[in-house]
Amino acid sequence: MRTIYTFDTTLRDGEQSPGVNLNDEEKVEIALQLERLGVNVIEAGFAAASPGDLRAVQAVAKAVKNATVVSLARANPADIDAAWEALRGAVNPRLHVFIATSPIHRQYKLRMTKEQILEQIAACLDYARKYFSEIEFSAEDGSRTELDFLTQVTDVAIRHGAKVINIPDTVGYATPEEYGNIFRHLKNTVPGIEKVQLSCHCHDDLGMAVANTLAAVQAGADQVEGCINGIGERAGNVALEEVVMALETRKDYYQAQTTWVLKEIYRTSRLVSRLTGMVIQKNKAIVGDNAFSHESGIHQDGVLKEKSTYEIIRPETVGAGETKLPLGKLSGRHAFKQKLIQLGYQLNDEQINQFFRKFKELADRKKTVTDEDIMAIVDERISQAPVMYTLDYFHLSYGTQATPAATIRLRTANGEVIEEAAFGNGSVDAIYKAIDKATGNTGELVDFRITSVTQGKDALGEVTVKLQIGDWQIQGRGVSTDILEASARSYLDAINRYHQRKNALGEPQPSAAM
Repeated sequence: MRTIYTFDTTLRDGEQSPGVNLNDEEKVEIALQLERLGVNVIEAGFAAASPGDLRAVQAVAKAVKNATVVSLARANPADIDAAWEALRGAVNPRLHVFIATSPIHRQYKLRMTKEQILEQIAACLDYARKYFSEIEFSAEDGSRTELDFLTQVTDVAIRHGAKVINIPDTVGYATPEEYGNIFRHLKNTVPGIEKVQLSCHCHDDLGMAVANTLAAVQAGADQVEGCINGIGERAGNVALEEVVMALETRKDYYQAQTTWVLKEIYRTSRLVSRLTGMVIQKNKAIVGDNAFSHESGIHQDGVLKEKSTYEIIRPETVGAGETKLPLGKLSGRHAFKQKLIQLGYQLNDEQINQFFRKFKELADRKKTVTDEDIMAIVDERISQAPVMYTLDYFHLSYGTQATPAATIRLRTANGEVIEEAAFGNGSVDAIYKAIDKATGNTGELVDFRITSVTQGKDALGEVTVKLQIGDWQIQGRGVSTDILEASARSYLDAINRYHQRKNALGEPQPSAAM
């Protein structure tokens, strides 16, 4: 089983995405997470681009201990000097030097002949070896370079000390067959190529970056270069997490593996998204919100019976939590029943059928039916019973130098008056502790939200709470111009709903955490 090394350029090529600008601290945070992920090589930036880039590469080089840290450089002494200044503190430094080789770049960008390019490659690599023992050479726009000239370029780079040869598909122009053939040709024609690593670097302009990268691996590439979430110039670089999971899932076919800690993939993806501000599309492979979601009734039924029917990757493998079965108009009875059980309802078949019909009616009007919608459907029948407690009065004492204290008076359905008081670490906490004492509630508050119902200083405030009692989650709602009163009413509403549900369905089951 071959090991394929991963070269992450999120901090360099990824930062070239329009609108992305990472500071030193953010680059270090991402680099350390890439290290935890198991990335082998981290390209920290382009030290010669600016003093700020040089400082960022220095910061990453000092922080990272278990991965190779790289700076990009053009094929000239000034860039190489800047890269060495940035990387001299790294445990494992590497220079990544490049020059364009394709006809269009030679003519319009560099205005150089083939002979001049070969001379510059030799000169810059000889110069770089004064500082670096590990050098990667890239033939920019290699996929559009004539094969015979690319062979010459590779030969010169190897003879002058390059340890890694990278053939970039810089503008995403190649097809998988073409790109794979480049690597086969080089392996068959360049002397000494067995002594170096071959690397691929693919862009996604035609949507073929992953296919091209995998074709290169099949043709002998030892290293794959790309970015987390596929960010980068124009349509982006290859998404490394997609390549890694393709190799992992189809080991039988590719006979290759990486060093990644797979459960760190989702966390890394979300960190990069948050710090770059680049939102991950919902249907993106591996890390998109919908990657492990199934809404079709047929798919949901299959997944509930055996996950491998419609999931070739387990979400837990990449750290993405559990399979999601969002309920909508295409969902079936099996998924609806499982959702009821998950929400703590123990219903017979007749009750399930009754509520499933109501769910289908609602699903025709809503794209996705939430847990709160399901609870409202079931609790509608239950809530017709009289409430157990009503709020009669509450008084609150608090100040910046005093411990908040609340007194609460409740009236039961049979007219009994209950009064209790409690201290808390805040006003709402004191109110809720007093209500707990008055009602005997032992549930855990797992959600508390405040929203404005109307506008202005006298706006109505709505408080929504969620209590966990056994394996039940009970939602309560309260509205008032006084947010503390709304808080008290929402909490009491949840307790009343619990008692109504218990009277109708019996005691909840103990939760797994209890």
